[in-house]
Amino acid sequence: MVKVGLTGGIGAGKSEVSRLLASYGAVIVDADKIAREVVEPGTPGLEAVVEEFGDGVLTPDGTLDRPKLGQIVFADPAKLKALNAIVHPLVGTRSAELEASAGPDAVVVHDVPLLTENGLAPLYDLVVVVDAAPQTQLDRLVRLRGMAEDEAKARMAAQATREQRLAAADLVIDNDGPLVALEPQVREVWERLRAA
Repeated sequence: MVKVGLTGGIGAGKSEVSRLLASYGAVIVDADKIAREVVEPGTPGLEAVVEEFGDGVLTPDGTLDRPKLGQIVFADPAKLKALNAIVHPLVGTRSAELEASAGPDAVVVHDVPLLTENGLAPLYDLVVVVDAAPQTQLDRLVRLRGMAEDEAKARMAAQATREQRLAAADLVIDNDGPLVALEPQVREVWERLRAA
């Protein structure tokens, strides 16, 4: 088994890289997806988030109001730290379960947005960083995701710098260009991972 950490700043295109790797046969362990699952209604995770942040972070139907919670935590580093202290251990446990269920010859790609920020690089055999210039990230967040520019900048500022991510990388995928330029790079990385 090869354990890969895949990361990149918000808007860099990590999700597309993850999708391509899955299409080639990688086992994807998606930390964002798991982070949503561990705070679904009825879970201890959601109960802990409500205890920390109050009922105001719930929608009328009792699910987590992610945009509302995002506005709170991305504006206050202490609150972001408190949220991470709740969610990250739950995500880690579930990620380990998924990895353990993969076959011995599998390439297991852990899609981890905050890999650099949380010092997780040593957990993986290789770290792949999807890289894009900050202006490209900002443009994608505003144009493609419909974020307000201030919100996009705040989310970018809450993450590691481009330089910090690149320093943790064993392999870098440049996603500053058009989508058509991405696939050949991801295919090349896949071949290297299969050979690792």
